[in-house]
Amino acid sequence: MSIFEQSMYQLIVETSTNLPADVRRAISAAREAEDRATRAGLSLSTIAQNIEMAESNVSPICQDTGMPTFVVHTPIGANQIVMKREIKNAIARATKEGKLRTNSVDSLTGSNTGDNLGPGTPVIHFEQWERDEVDVRLILKGGGCENKNIQYSLPCEVEGLGKAGRDLDGIRKCVLHAVYQAQGQGCSAGFIGVGIGGDRTTGYELAKQQLFRTVDDVNPIPELARLEEYILDKSNQLGIGTMGFGGNVTLLGCKVGVNNRLPASFFVSVAYNCWAYRRQGVLLDGSTHEIKSWIYEGGSSVSMTEQDNAATDEAAAAAEASKPKEIVLQMPLSEEDVRGLKVGDVVILNGEMHTGRDALHKYLMDHDAPIDLNGGVIYHCGPVMLKDDEGWHVKGAGPTTSIREEPYQGDIMKKFGLRAVIGKGGMGPKTLAALQEHGGVYLNAVGGAAQYYAECIKQVNGVDFMEFGIPEAMWHLQVEGFAAIVTMDSNGNSLHADVDKDSKAKLSQFKDPVFV
Repeated sequence: MSIFEQSMYQLIVETSTNLPADVRRAISAAREAEDRATRAGLSLSTIAQNIEMAESNVSPICQDTGMPTFVVHTPIGANQIVMKREIKNAIARATKEGKLRTNSVDSLTGSNTGDNLGPGTPVIHFEQWERDEVDVRLILKGGGCENKNIQYSLPCEVEGLGKAGRDLDGIRKCVLHAVYQAQGQGCSAGFIGVGIGGDRTTGYELAKQQLFRTVDDVNPIPELARLEEYILDKSNQLGIGTMGFGGNVTLLGCKVGVNNRLPASFFVSVAYNCWAYRRQGVLLDGSTHEIKSWIYEGGSSVSMTEQDNAATDEAAAAAEASKPKEIVLQMPLSEEDVRGLKVGDVVILNGEMHTGRDALHKYLMDHDAPIDLNGGVIYHCGPVMLKDDEGWHVKGAGPTTSIREEPYQGDIMKKFGLRAVIGKGGMGPKTLAALQEHGGVYLNAVGGAAQYYAECIKQVNGVDFMEFGIPEAMWHLQVEGFAAIVTMDSNGNSLHADVDKDSKAKLSQFKDPVFV
């Protein structure tokens, strides 16, 4: 292995397993802004614990390690062909060792390459510069938050905010709406990069480039600095909160860039990033390719464990006293178990659960299940798995975004007698109606908490449909102490619908022009 390839491997591992200091500080500040006994407060505590676990275990912070995207600045004359090949080698090695999930899927056949390599993956952007060093930056942006990216073409009508014109005020409305529409499906509290101008392609590229800025920097363009501050302030008045549970903190950072555009086109592009804001970079010696320095301050310098003091102890005691009662259930579940649950309950599950994502749900619509699912629990999860002589081991197992399964979920629950679904971000009216009719419940786990939930999995009992690839296979997992919050119950109640309605009403308060 060349020194450059080894440096790239170190960059990938650090990015996947250790959040940088600026992101940690933003999450810690959000934790201080929330009541610890609320759903948002409890979720932020889980997130903080997960960050520490990932660093300690040198394992993925989130099981969805996303689309690896590199931006590489090289001296004139550097061999970019060799560099590209060695970056790919490092990606394959990191995948084999469980630092990345197998995420590269053939768009036509659905087959998983198994090594994160294939047409278009990873994404590598090369740029030359007149310096001797090599600067390599990497961002791992998962599919859940990638799906909440959005692009507007001005002028347009923005839901809840009215007409958005081709001016700074129209841009403001688009960006606010982008935060609102993400709700909890992008693993809020999140960060956004905004690209103003360009064409449809370069607009999104500019938006993602903003995510390489540090959380605490100040935009050199005064109008954009003012816009960034405004969006951060108003977004946190929408009440969406962590995981979309409601709360004081919805957005942790907003960065805006601007490019020229064609006279006929005016795009505003927004790249939404989850709280698991995984980006890091290295500056390499131009001759040896050894790491000279890290671009972003390392996460190890900022502990996510709260310091012991009287105020902290008092707050912790108050939070513990007002924490929702935990209901412990053994799987499989009965209809009586489920109909007794209501929105807001914290459920602790023990027993066997089964993972299921897009490929499995599509398959089960027209086929039988490989096992008896009566009373069972489906977990919307694509885990990171490694196999050795002793069998399969779970290296990361947080929830994926559930709304993708909305066309299937209610029918599958009734067909197979499933009683509970676990995921993140909630589901829609079709699933809610099925929960009420059939006697089912939706449990929201904390998105991105791959290490926290992996620790709850005590054994892999088996696996079906490996032909779908590791993330899409149906894993049968023995769990203990698996905690999740009821957000949709069998009485027709949905926390997600309530938060959406409330945040939409708050969004409309910002309809009047601000920037002129």
